[in-house]
Amino acid sequence: MNKPSKKTAPNNRTINISEKERKVLSNKLIQIKDKISVKEIRNRIINQDLCEAIDLLPDKFISLLFIDPPYNLNKKFNSNFFKEIDIKEYEIWFDSWFSKLIPKLKEIASVYICGDWKSSPSLFNVAEKYLVVRNRITWEREKGRGAKSNWKNCSEDIWYCTKSNKFTFNVEDVKIKRKVLAPYKDKKGLPKDWESMGANAFRITYPSNLWTDITIPFWSMPENTDHPTQKPEKLLAKIILASSNKGDFIFDPFLGSGTTAVVAKKLERNYSGIEIDKEFCCIAQKRLELAENDNSIQGYYNNVFWERNSLSEMNKKGKNTK
Repeated sequence: MNKPSKKTAPNNRTINISEKERKVLSNKLIQIKDKISVKEIRNRIINQDLCEAIDLLPDKFISLLFIDPPYNLNKKFNSNFFKEIDIKEYEIWFDSWFSKLIPKLKEIASVYICGDWKSSPSLFNVAEKYLVVRNRITWEREKGRGAKSNWKNCSEDIWYCTKSNKFTFNVEDVKIKRKVLAPYKDKKGLPKDWESMGANAFRITYPSNLWTDITIPFWSMPENTDHPTQKPEKLLAKIILASSNKGDFIFDPFLGSGTTAVVAKKLERNYSGIEIDKEFCCIAQKRLELAENDNSIQGYYNNVFWERNSLSEMNKKGKNTK
């Protein structure tokens, strides 16, 4: 007997799948049984346990590796559950599969590893064994519960690493458009290093390792899913534009509901990823199909990243221009 469908708010745009869609979408997923070629996994989602598939992946095919592993806390992911363990055990667990991904990287590859304040030191300890650690990005995750006896936890880290000293970094592609609160003018009365847009003044600035312009997906956003730790498309767009070029291969071993693959597709990169949960794989596959007709990324317009909540009208109009 089917459960009655849950009533949602009129503006709820969360991506769900019907039983009919689930059957069609699941047939498009793949599993790896033997050593596989790049061509066979290009632009495909692998529905499998990472530990089963990792040794069967081709060598030296990844241009950009994005890793968003389970953080070291108790968390349920549909039918899967990660239980918090001792921090040293977490480091050993991370190293056990991360080390096997290193041969899959091209020499020019970049690697981004996500973590929270508890897991971040362990991630760094492992990453520096195999890679050149270049920076730690801290981004504001404005959602989250308050705490009566502690500071509210609303930031996460991303370790930025490269395989070697030869790598891609397209700084011109990831500039941010920021409001100027006290704009200066030159002697002729013209804007100095800023531009006027109606009543507002904006300056295009170079990106830093502190990201405060990210909006976590919520129910009225078309990218939203029921995945408990979904990363925003805008966050992935920054990383993919900075550290890859069109046609490069982007890989995500914990694909979740597919944000990495979706953004890679929207930005004309190749992609693949592994996700153990079939439901999330199907949602990811549906998002990829929706991206065929809509390549827009919230907060990214006309090749520029805008500050949070500063592009409300333009977000309603059409797609990115590339």
